Amino acid sequence: MDIHPGCLLDHIRHTNDIKKVHPKDYDELAAEIREFLIDRVSVHGGHLASNLGVVELTMALHLAFDVERDAIIWDVGHQSYTHKLLTGRREGFDTLREFGGMSGFPKRKESPADTFDTGHSSTSISAGLGLAVARDLNGEGYKVVSVIGDGALTGGMAFEAMNNAAKLETNFIIVLNDNEMSISHNVGGLSRYLDSIRTADGYQELKNEVLDSLQKIPVYGDRMVSRIRRTKSSIKQLFIPGMLFENMGLTYLGPVDGHDIPLLVRTFAKAARVNGPVIVHVITKKGMGYAPAERHPARFHGTGAFDIETGLLKKKKEKADYTDVFASVMNLSARDNDRIVAITAAMETGTGLKRFHNQFPERFFDVGIAEEHAVTFAAGLAMKGLVPVFAVYSSFLQRAYDQILHDVCLQNQHVIFAIDRAGIVGSDGETHQGIFDISYLMTIPNIVLMAPKNKWELADMLHFAFAYDGPIALRYPRGAAYDEWKEFRAPIRLGKSEILYDETEIALLAYGSMIPVAREVREQLKDRHYQCSLINARFAKPLDEQLLLSLSADHKLLVTLEENVITGGFGQQVTQFLTDTGQPIRVLQIAIPDQFVEQGNVEQLYREVGLDAESIVKRILVEYIGMK
Repeated sequence: MDIHPGCLLDHIRHTNDIKKVHPKDYDELAAEIREFLIDRVSVHGGHLASNLGVVELTMALHLAFDVERDAIIWDVGHQSYTHKLLTGRREGFDTLREFGGMSGFPKRKESPADTFDTGHSSTSISAGLGLAVARDLNGEGYKVVSVIGDGALTGGMAFEAMNNAAKLETNFIIVLNDNEMSISHNVGGLSRYLDSIRTADGYQELKNEVLDSLQKIPVYGDRMVSRIRRTKSSIKQLFIPGMLFENMGLTYLGPVDGHDIPLLVRTFAKAARVNGPVIVHVITKKGMGYAPAERHPARFHGTGAFDIETGLLKKKKEKADYTDVFASVMNLSARDNDRIVAITAAMETGTGLKRFHNQFPERFFDVGIAEEHAVTFAAGLAMKGLVPVFAVYSSFLQRAYDQILHDVCLQNQHVIFAIDRAGIVGSDGETHQGIFDISYLMTIPNIVLMAPKNKWELADMLHFAFAYDGPIALRYPRGAAYDEWKEFRAPIRLGKSEILYDETEIALLAYGSMIPVAREVREQLKDRHYQCSLINARFAKPLDEQLLLSLSADHKLLVTLEENVITGGFGQQVTQFLTDTGQPIRVLQIAIPDQFVEQGNVEQLYREVGLDAESIVKRILVEYIGMK
């Protein structure tokens, strides 16, 4: 039964219900979807601009393919809100990005229509190719569609996958969603190349006219067309020299208006008939249909709750966050030191480097979504005496592990890793929690790992990092910077901790963001009449071995606290050192269990993983009383 006008979205309850909508009502449904997304995201926060830009594209994919059978993989996945609506998850938007609620990214556990869990960029072509090859080996016939943005296409993994996909002799569709932005504006040669294609508005029409004219030539026409198609100097090459995708072995269709649903459906039908990999180049507008998001797409990439009429956030930032502090120190230091350069991987605004870019454009480098390249690029800069600072989210830095190890640390280059969003970050869920960086960096020789207790120590540690000669990583959490304990500001010395309270019995050894919690833990233990030292560890590597031996001599229990998984973390290194040196002191490691942490409010997630003060105190008391 067809769906008729009158709140069309109310009738989209199951996968493929969109196929019951009359084509003349597609625009109305698109408008209802946009209104719904703006309304829900204004309450719960989330990724808005990217989702508004792909409403028609998503509708066309659901019309052209059977989402119950065919596989659609969304690169990154933050643009999958319309996909979720069209697969019967409307009610889930009431708990969007909340603990136990609907994820802001594709999740297979939510729906069979979510083919592949995503969260980081540049992965969809590799995953799609794997599914396509598996399909062929299993003798199945479903279609595979990988949707990737022009920003994600700057990631080297996407090119590795396209190069490999060229060998495929069966259908595999890549949809290039080209909105001229990733999070910040795209940069580099690929962006300029896509610009050249976008401006070739008459290209497809001209190509078709040439082919039609040639085919009308008696006897020789078809032969000429066939020869042109077989040669490398094809029609595309004549009008868009060096067509990148065709040269890689992919059939290219486009560019196509990403907001014209009938045209998109026809193009996808054409793509589905290609026996081989085919790329459909779709032009969309980020933030489409909501003026504030159209004007400021970066601001509405990931937003908190906002006022729909004005587009302004409902909850204004009351205090400076750690990113703000980092940005200020970078700018002030760069005025005095012309060797300091800044690097970002398409996160200029998110990492606080926008002001640096404005003030020192010649010393600012946005390499696109290419963390691996960013690290090795930094190594080259450092090798010639510059002081590169790579500002990056913790969960994205892990993509460049080999480059950190091989190109920076093996050669002992002075590269500073400013690791933002370290620890639990909240609503973006498992793929974005920065809870592994201590563990994966701890394994690498030569690197120094440190973390500040408050905003003043972040500034001091940055200055220390500028002066240090070697690889050094500084991690700091998302959110408001801790602004207490300014009176505790001992000079930063390599591998040396800071004693905040020196007592006996129990010693709390807290690393970085755990200091505020450790302070609360100490107060609760003092209320129970326990003697309790509190130490700001400052460095996870190298350890303050002299202090650890001292604590072992006059305390009965040492408690390590870190916002990182327990495996391979700070606590395990402390325990290993004390075991190896034969110290009799017991160690209680407070860390995140060896698991992925889902989405939710940060305070709530602290309770879930046992990093809140009440949970820690209970564990300490059980451990300490059990020792007696």
